[in-house]
Amino acid sequence: MGQYLYKALGLAGFLWISAAVHGQGDGNDSSGYYNEVKTYVNPVLPGDHPDPTLIRVGDDFYHCGSSFHFTPYLPVYHSRDLVHWEVISRVVPPSRAAFVSDRPSAGIWQGAITHFYDSYWIYFSSGGQWFAKAATPYGPWSVPERVHTNPQTGDLGYDNSIFVDDDGKPYMVIKNGQKVNRIQALGRDGQLTDTVINLDWINAQLQYSWAEGPVMCKRNGYYYYFPAGDVTGGQYVLRTKRLTSDSTAWERLGDFFKPVMDAHARFRRPNHISAPLQLADGSWWTIGQSYERAGADDWSGTGRQTSLYPVIWEGDRPWGMAPASTPVVAPGLPRSGIPWRSIHTDYFDRDTLGLWWHFLNRAAAAEYSLTARKGWVRLTPEAGGTPGAGTTPATGRAHLVQKETDHFYTAVTRVEMDAKDMADRAGIYLTNGNQKVDVQLYAGYGKKIFLRLDTAVRSVMNPVTGPVWLKLERVGHMLRGYCSSDGRSWVSLGAPVSAVALDKEQPNFNSWVGTSVGLFAEGRAADFDLFVCKDGFSPLVAGGYSNYYGVETMGQTAAGPADEGKAMETREGPAVTSTSSYGGWFMLSGVALGEGKDAVAQVKALVSARKGGTLEIWLDDLRTGRLIARIPVAPTGGNDWVSYAASVKDLSGSHDVFVKFPPGSDHEMYVKQIIFTRKK
Repeated sequence: MGQYLYKALGLAGFLWISAAVHGQGDGNDSSGYYNEVKTYVNPVLPGDHPDPTLIRVGDDFYHCGSSFHFTPYLPVYHSRDLVHWEVISRVVPPSRAAFVSDRPSAGIWQGAITHFYDSYWIYFSSGGQWFAKAATPYGPWSVPERVHTNPQTGDLGYDNSIFVDDDGKPYMVIKNGQKVNRIQALGRDGQLTDTVINLDWINAQLQYSWAEGPVMCKRNGYYYYFPAGDVTGGQYVLRTKRLTSDSTAWERLGDFFKPVMDAHARFRRPNHISAPLQLADGSWWTIGQSYERAGADDWSGTGRQTSLYPVIWEGDRPWGMAPASTPVVAPGLPRSGIPWRSIHTDYFDRDTLGLWWHFLNRAAAAEYSLTARKGWVRLTPEAGGTPGAGTTPATGRAHLVQKETDHFYTAVTRVEMDAKDMADRAGIYLTNGNQKVDVQLYAGYGKKIFLRLDTAVRSVMNPVTGPVWLKLERVGHMLRGYCSSDGRSWVSLGAPVSAVALDKEQPNFNSWVGTSVGLFAEGRAADFDLFVCKDGFSPLVAGGYSNYYGVETMGQTAAGPADEGKAMETREGPAVTSTSSYGGWFMLSGVALGEGKDAVAQVKALVSARKGGTLEIWLDDLRTGRLIARIPVAPTGGNDWVSYAASVKDLSGSHDVFVKFPPGSDHEMYVKQIIFTRKK
């Protein structure tokens, strides 16, 4: 049951296939969905990924979008299957960005990646339209060059894209303000050429709100033009047989996405899609952004997350699949070993900083060092001294952060700072996009460890002199802090604090970006030995899965143990059960399982079972990955939760962890947590 069937069966057939996959019922399992990873769950690019653009060159796919004030600017992502993505380059380093406004809501918008005239190009807006080019998307990218305009073309605005026609001729799809929509060809030098095709009539009556982020594709001789409504949603489509300013030659087709039918869908208003593209099997796909909200459960603070949608053609009329919370059949493309997009663990043992890190301003990009202390990263606010040096404290905040991608994780670091003043602090840091709400778990002056979020403060005495371990645990909107002298035995900072103020919709659309998580130092320099996320030696909440098939979390149905209603309130988080007699599986992305000396000895599962069976634990894939453990589970009786374990060996690094239920365990076996343990 592959994507090629979509083309053969048309819309009705597609909807029937989708219903079968989404339902995950007890039908014939010849397709292997319960035994192989053939489906995905959105978003495929979790966390802040606004205004996505997408191209295909041969067997490779590349994505770029707006980076706003996150620097180095414009990360480029690569994929081989449209589901798994990795950062491969950054286009504009701070040293080349003097023209970029360096504050929340500003920075660089657009990031339209394209390929024409044997080069890769990225067009972007920052006080005007610019471009950089490269021989490969891995860079190096050229010094940004400004795009010239003229009175006929007018201001080039923002959120433009590039369309390449069948004959290889490229065009800029121009957008400025609410009423300017235009198209103009590009020459071999990347500059505008020929005459402008004026489409200002498209939104003359504000039919599509802002009609922003327009993209184009071509099929069966039709040109398709896709404008978005505005940041809150709306995606529309028009078509024509020829590129012309004549409005009578164009047809308005209306909404692009099918109406949402899934009551549990969290990304309900996708838009700013990339230009739909076709695969070799005839299927069509696009990616699009959306804020996350499920009823009163608001995760808008995470930013505009990017999802993958099949595009179905009803004759020559395109439809985007309605957003859903359930699995979708993946494109018929080979896997390339790229893990699911997640927060990265870093041991700072390389000479260069990983491409997954960013800074919230250009000054901070000069306030770190990987060479000052081998195997550590040093953050030095402005002109501050080094730990133990007794120099005059600096001011400001040095930081090193990543885009937050998950609602359940445990972040760990080991930090050393010689605090001399109440302003000196260093540790784990979260901040929302407009940097008005932040979370700090830190060691500081006075020999105490603090967890702060707004007026909420938790503290304990620092158990050590010198480097101290810090751990921040997120279970949904609840945050807990811990500290340790050895990274194994942890002291709690007490009751959790609520992160709702961080996670909810923020003023000014969160200044256009999402939450970041990482490390910080204030007052003076601090050294960090590592940044681990998600820590596999801390409880991994089963309900925090990134992908799944044939399972559900407690609370979505009436089935399950008697404490089901309390599941969301506990540290253990929600439990997961299979829904089919064929079993089912869920995947926890980016789990950090230590390095050499932290050899894993066991994997445990916290389970409640009415019926026994064997859980399987796999790494990275259910077919090409590695089966590391079989955990035998006996009936627990009533609603008791019991920890079952199995030995593992030769295990380290970061992995996507798959938990597979046995056949016949549907609504008979529940898993709350997975946790790995070290050798004693």
